[in-house]
Amino acid sequence: MENEVLLTDGSITLRPLQPSDALPLYQAVRESLPELLPWMPWAYADYSIKDSRKWLESCARTWAKGKEYNFVIIDSRDGSLLGGCGLNQVRRRTRFANLGYWVRSKYTGKGVATAAALLVSRFGFDELGLTRIEIGAATSNNASLRVAEKVGAARQGIQKRKITFRNKVYDREVFSLTPKDLENRGQSELSRACP
Repeated sequence: MENEVLLTDGSITLRPLQPSDALPLYQAVRESLPELLPWMPWAYADYSIKDSRKWLESCARTWAKGKEYNFVIIDSRDGSLLGGCGLNQVRRRTRFANLGYWVRSKYTGKGVATAAALLVSRFGFDELGLTRIEIGAATSNNASLRVAEKVGAARQGIQKRKITFRNKVYDREVFSLTPKDLENRGQSELSRACP
């Protein structure tokens, strides 16, 4: 199934990570370290090409086991690597997963994370049969919080002192998405588009 998955909205394309992504992924992460370091535990100052390769290997294993579904975000026009998006903490019995995303620094603020999050959410609901997807971010991670709001996720609350990054403790804001949320989003977009 992994090799057959391709998600697109015409502007961006998401596909499972491949071994050939090691160098472009490494370059994107290195370029984006100032923005990634405060929020992503896997990003650190000495991030190397070896780290990219290890990540790609682990993504193939976790996909095969149905534990995580990680995608690379590609510009549909020129093939540039824009970032990553995926479902993790997948719990088949309770039909739940967590949604995560990051965007290469020079492509932030252009709707890439929102578009990718919507595509991956639809994949989760339609292909995996999930009934709830959660998005969680530190309350001071404004970019991630804006994406959760833009995809139409419902604010669930704040978990006090839930996240620790680089010896700093943060409160975590939690959002949830259900298939109905995406359905409602589609209907409201259609009604705005039609006079």
